Amino acid sequence: MTSLQIFGLQVALSFVVWGVVAAWYVAPRLAALPLASALQPLLVLHAFRHVGMVFLVPTVVGPSVPASFAVPAAYGDLLAGLLALAALVALRGRWPIAIATVWLFNVLGLLDLINAFYQGISAQVELGAAYYIPSVVVPALAISHVMIFRMLIRHPR
Repeated sequence: MTSLQIFGLQVALSFVVWGVVAAWYVAPRLAALPLASALQPLLVLHAFRHVGMVFLVPTVVGPSVPASFAVPAAYGDLLAGLLALAALVALRGRWPIAIATVWLFNVLGLLDLINAFYQGISAQVELGAAYYIPSVVVPALAISHVMIFRMLIRHPR
């Protein structure tokens, strides 16, 4: 198998495993909660997206990672993480703008993941030690984005 085929298999299997975890374990427990409470554990996961700043660290990703990929991916993740944290605080504080903040985070956060994934594949970026981010972490983040959209659409208030 080529490196790209191995990567594709790992990403696909990560989607399967995280999908099973979400469907069998996470979604049933969150379904019993009020919307604001159910969204919070998913937002906590995204609040750690500051880890994406590692794309700017050459000793981790290697010096060959182009800035045209690294900079938008890193700062997009940072922004998504900060928005997730803001949404989490807003939900916990029962602020009137809480649900709108979750929507903003979820739309921008998912677009950031899609863009970074597409840019990385298009440029054939080799991420060195950060390889685990797109192969393991991104599928979990993408599935949780879908779960958040589903909750927001089914229970808008």
